[in-house]
Amino acid sequence: MNDPTVPPSFEGPRLKILSYNVHSCIGTDRKLDPARVAEVIATVEPDIIGLQELDVGRSRTGGVDQAHAIASLLRMEFHFHPALNVAEERYGDAILTALPARMIKGGGLPSVGEPRGAIWVEIKVGDHCLQVFNTHLGLRGRDRLSQIGALLGPSWLGSPACHQKPRILIGDFNSTPSTATYKTVARRMADVQSRLKAKPRATFPSRYPLLRIDHIFVSSEVTPVDVQVISTPLTRRASDHLPLLTTVHL
Repeated sequence: MNDPTVPPSFEGPRLKILSYNVHSCIGTDRKLDPARVAEVIATVEPDIIGLQELDVGRSRTGGVDQAHAIASLLRMEFHFHPALNVAEERYGDAILTALPARMIKGGGLPSVGEPRGAIWVEIKVGDHCLQVFNTHLGLRGRDRLSQIGALLGPSWLGSPACHQKPRILIGDFNSTPSTATYKTVARRMADVQSRLKAKPRATFPSRYPLLRIDHIFVSSEVTPVDVQVISTPLTRRASDHLPLLTTVHL
């Protein structure tokens, strides 16, 4: 995991982190295909993955447990939290990894409109206990501010359990950098796209990206060294969002 070509200040573990809104595995060609989503992910070989908009047992997508299906194809373990429960049907977010991991918390966030939630998983990386959070914020600005306030508060990222530990916040924030929601997070954590010299790139919609609404934020213990928005013929078909990939050192 250590790369000898990296400068001495970056001698900690190196990880690839992916954020991907998979749109219930329904592509821009309207094809339902969890295997295609797994293929997108496998191509970039991430260590930790935050997925949003997964269907589990929903009739509209054939009753498949999409979190389980994608994780199985990638030979990873997963932790899933449903933001929405209707009878036996669930819809929400997951964190996938092959590293040792345990779920700390899954819960709802303040929402007036469609229910929204988040998931918190602790991942063991060498001597580090990395705290990884994944979320999908609402469409209303007022909801998003309440949701991000809760996430930054003492029950989530501001928890004493996170004190002086590396933290990564992954998600579809439905918030461009000009919004109050984005600025609230950016005052506390670093946006990996803004930290690096390359010009930040939009992630939505996948065919003609105009909006930068998918983000990965990191705490001061985490140093981003590379970031990419993965735009290929496959990613432009597989979902209405493009995957966001960053490489970091702890």
